[in-house]
Amino acid sequence: MNKIKDNKLISELEELKSQFDETANKIIKDMRRQDKIMLRSDQRQQFEYDQLQEKLNEVELLKKEIEDTQREVIYTVGAIVETRSKETGNHVKRVAEYSELFALKYGLDEREAEIIKQASPMHDVGKIGIQDSILNKPGRLNESERDVMETHARIGYEMLKHSNRKLLKVAAIIAHEHHEKWDGTGYPRGLKGEEISIYGRITAIADVFDALGSVRCYKPAWEDEKIFQLINEENGKQFDPKLVEIFFDNLDEFLEIREKYKDVV
Repeated sequence: MNKIKDNKLISELEELKSQFDETANKIIKDMRRQDKIMLRSDQRQQFEYDQLQEKLNEVELLKKEIEDTQREVIYTVGAIVETRSKETGNHVKRVAEYSELFALKYGLDEREAEIIKQASPMHDVGKIGIQDSILNKPGRLNESERDVMETHARIGYEMLKHSNRKLLKVAAIIAHEHHEKWDGTGYPRGLKGEEISIYGRITAIADVFDALGSVRCYKPAWEDEKIFQLINEENGKQFDPKLVEIFFDNLDEFLEIREKYKDVV
């Protein structure tokens, strides 16, 4: 009797084992199928990701090309304006380099300093609208001629103000404000102190420093000591005092830039 019971128990255990094996095999098969599905899904996602990354890389390259072209156009236009007024293209190079150095020493970040460097060559773009008889007149301008010449700041601003691009927006501000003075006696709007954008204040001192040391149709180049004296005298009048301090504290670097991009006669 016990033997019959044992055989029945063994038979039941074998049946349970068989059912367990069947269930386990089914689970293993399902898991392997799921792994294959996930693998195919991962491969598809990876392919789609790679395609997306490739498109993003293309967009970045195109963006860089647009920015490089924009910079080149701005610099070229600035150089053309200087050439029209019988000045060398190196003037805009030097002003750009001075402006970047001022910006970094002032505490602006590298991105802002780079934007000022790129935009500053357009500071005199409004001179395109000034007739040659005034633009290239030897000697001093009379009062009516001076009034006409001063319109170049507004003309430059009007030419550039409609762009939504940061670089051209900054160029518009520089064109408009680089003849404003710290004490409020500049033009075209008589802005005072920090009412003048830092872009305009930086370009103002960079432009004057270079212009004084360059030969122009109405004057010879000034000696350095005379230039330094004027900048000192205009501290807090024409120029932002902090920028004057930066200029004299870093004079060797400014002179190094001037030498690097000096005019070749």
